[in-house]
Amino acid sequence: MIQFILNGQEVSSTAKANVRLLDVLRQEFALTGVKCGCREGECGACSVILDGRLVNSCMVALGHVAGSTVMTIEGYRATARFAALDKAYAAVSAVQCGFCIPGMLLASECILARNPRPAEAEIRAGIAGNLCRCTGYHAIVEAIGIAAREGKGLW
Repeated sequence: MIQFILNGQEVSSTAKANVRLLDVLRQEFALTGVKCGCREGECGACSVILDGRLVNSCMVALGHVAGSTVMTIEGYRATARFAALDKAYAAVSAVQCGFCIPGMLLASECILARNPRPAEAEIRAGIAGNLCRCTGYHAIVEAIGIAAREGKGLW
């Protein structure tokens, strides 16, 4: 049995240690905000925050998260930081099909947690591991900049 903190709650899984965290989150915990994209660590759709770092959950074995803290978009949605990002993304229509957005929002959180006032180049580098086939990134970069300016004190 592997125990870890998931979205602020202590949980355990009986899945084998070599099962992908992505599959455990979606199948065992019904956290479908973690999207299954490429399964190769290339698209970022399955991003989660693991002990404060953005990771592709398709590349993490369940055994690796024993004793760790995992945050998915479902847990992040309950935060004031999410509300600031949500408002900023909506203001510039940075969401189209929505498939990449959970990963983009968690990447945004990690960028702003590292630097509350990132330069555009830092934002672009921070979301580089997340593929979006709809917006072309400009609106997403703009939204993160807005959240940085208007979310004073949150990050």
